Amino acid sequence: MTREQAWQIVCEFIQNDALRRHSLAVEACVSAYARKFSQEGKEVDPELWAVTALLHDFDWEIHPQAPDHPVKGELILRERGVPEVIRRAILSHATYTGVPRESLLEKTLFACDELAGFLTAVSYVKPTRSIHEVDVRSVRKKMKDKAFARAVNREDIVNGAAELGVELDEHIDFCIRAMQARADELGLQGTWGQAQAAADPAPPQQ
Repeated sequence: MTREQAWQIVCEFIQNDALRRHSLAVEACVSAYARKFSQEGKEVDPELWAVTALLHDFDWEIHPQAPDHPVKGELILRERGVPEVIRRAILSHATYTGVPRESLLEKTLFACDELAGFLTAVSYVKPTRSIHEVDVRSVRKKMKDKAFARAVNREDIVNGAAELGVELDEHIDFCIRAMQARADELGLQGTWGQAQAAADPAPPQQ
C-alpha cells in the first residue's frame, strides 16, 4: 500500500480536520524515526511506516469507543487488502487489544501517538499557537497539569518512550522537531513567523 492510498482511506473515513491533522502529526513523528533508524543501519521501510501512522486512527469517527477502535477498523483494513504488518501495528497501539508491541514499528507508533496529540495541544495554548514555540520544558510542565488535555494518557507517553528505549526528554524533543518540519501541513505554524519578523525587523535601507 502506498502513502497516497492510505491518505485516501483516511479522507474517506475521517471528516474532522483536527483528526486528519492528528494522523499527519503521528506520521511526521513516525517517519522521522524511520529516517533516523534507517541512518543507524536498521531495516526500515519508510513508506510502510508512514502508511501505518496515517491509518492508525482512520476508524475513530465510526468506532469512537473501545474496543471497537481499532478492532473493528482492523477488519475493514483487512478487507481492503492492507498488509498484516500494518494491521498488527495498529492493533498494538491500543493496550486493551491484547496485541503485544514487539517490532520497532509497533513500539514507535505507540510512542508517537499520544505525544503527537499532546504536542498539538501545547501548541494551541502558546501565544502564537505554533509548534515552533513549544519546547521540552513547557511540555513537561503541562504533563504535570492534570486538567490540561486530560484526554491524553500521560502514562502512554512515558511508557512509549521507555518501550522505544529513548530517554523521555529526548523523545519529546525529537517529535517536536519532526512536527516543526511540517508545521504548515499540521496547521501548527500559527503566527510564529509574524512574531519572529516583528521581533527582528529588517535593517533600514541605506
